[in-house]
Amino acid sequence: MATTTTTDKVMETVIAGNYVEMEADGNRSNAKTKLSTLFWHGGSVYDAWFSCASNQVAQVLLTLPYSFSQLGMLSGVLFQIFYGLLGSWTAYLISALYIEYRTRKEREKTDFRNHVIQWFEVLDGLLGKHWRNMGLAFNCTFLLFGSVIQLIACASNIYYINDNLDKRTWTYIFGACCATTVFVPSFRNYRIWSFLGLLMTTYTAWYLTIASIIHGQVEGVKHSGPTKLVLYFTGATNILYTFGGHAVTVEIMHAMWKPQKFKAIYLVATVYVLTLTLPSAAAVYWAFGDMLLNHSNAFSLLPRTPLRDMAVILMLIHQFITFGFACTPLYFVWEKAIGMHECKSLCKRAAARLPVVIPIWFLAIIFPFFGPINSTVGSLLVSFTVYIIPALAHMFTFRSPASRENAVEQPPKFTGRWVGAYVINAFVVVWVLVVGFGFGGWASVTNFIHQIDSFGLFTKCYQCMPQTTALPPSSHNVTAAPPPLLHQHHVHHIGSH
Repeated sequence: MATTTTTDKVMETVIAGNYVEMEADGNRSNAKTKLSTLFWHGGSVYDAWFSCASNQVAQVLLTLPYSFSQLGMLSGVLFQIFYGLLGSWTAYLISALYIEYRTRKEREKTDFRNHVIQWFEVLDGLLGKHWRNMGLAFNCTFLLFGSVIQLIACASNIYYINDNLDKRTWTYIFGACCATTVFVPSFRNYRIWSFLGLLMTTYTAWYLTIASIIHGQVEGVKHSGPTKLVLYFTGATNILYTFGGHAVTVEIMHAMWKPQKFKAIYLVATVYVLTLTLPSAAAVYWAFGDMLLNHSNAFSLLPRTPLRDMAVILMLIHQFITFGFACTPLYFVWEKAIGMHECKSLCKRAAARLPVVIPIWFLAIIFPFFGPINSTVGSLLVSFTVYIIPALAHMFTFRSPASRENAVEQPPKFTGRWVGAYVINAFVVVWVLVVGFGFGGWASVTNFIHQIDSFGLFTKCYQCMPQTTALPPSSHNVTAAPPPLLHQHHVHHIGSH
């Protein structure tokens, strides 16, 4: 991070993260630096918004119609809105705790210019080592499997354009491609990528919506969901996972010049994401109904056209970006563990990060069950990482009257200040613990075990046969290929192609 001769004076009076020296340095930049700033060196409120929105809706956009077929149209819409609001609230809690921690540390003259603050460090500084260990374990495991999901999604999607190679081979190829994210120093350097990523998902969402409406309902379409509890809670947990993308909130905030401006960014990002996910999921479910129970990747039911191929390619690129979003915090943790975090050599840091990619690559090959992994990660990891732990941490951090009175960030007036915040936090903890972790965990783990029993570990081309049967190369008419009856006994545990 660039510095000036007045930096030390600035740091003495700084409000949490108000990096005045950054802006001063930017004012006297040359043409090369201006170009770098335009594409690479972001840190504004807009950059944070693009990062939040882009990170929140990636490959899961393709599985939401599948969730609607499990939940039914009404429950699908209501769960998206409900978990969108719940996710926005807990993202606000995380941002408030980050500001509290950083302000306390900067009052002690701690300098974070060469150090990226992470969630487990916030928990450590505010609540102690036991909270730190819990936050570190859940966050790292969630981000690890979040990265695994992106690799599986890449192999799944490219297969719809080129099936000359099996999905496992595509996973090898995309694992090598995604390893290049080791060269991106921090979230501040995802400026152009997060902007492009959101454009890509916007195109894909509206392609799914319009293509489904133009296609119309398949002959004899049925919308029978919900039919089974295991289906219902698996679908609900996938939506919990959808709006649980704020595990990287602290890193995104730290990349901002003025992180105290974060506040409602996640809520605004969620509102925009809902304009993508609700129409696309509803339209695809309206058109294909129960067929989605056997085709959980929305691309699999739409006829192959240049527009669909474009959507597949754009989602592939966006999954590469989202892999970077999920993996970068793991890079930071690893750098800190081996003492390389403050190294200024980009090449040395990149080389040090490579070991992080290897287990992700390996796990993607062992468990290619894309859909079931979404739900399992949602119930067992997302539920704690971005819902339960932040709500409990906020309650414990501000449990004393003195801490509430001196808090840097007071709860919003419209939520009832501290009393309202405690009521909402208690509701979040109980709801997610019972419905998300309890029922959702039961459904998703049952689902996951069925996948292993049915397909085995290291499966070479997960669910490739249904795709071949449903969409022969010579036919573009999905109505001519009914759901394969051979696989109906897998209906309650089908994942993404």
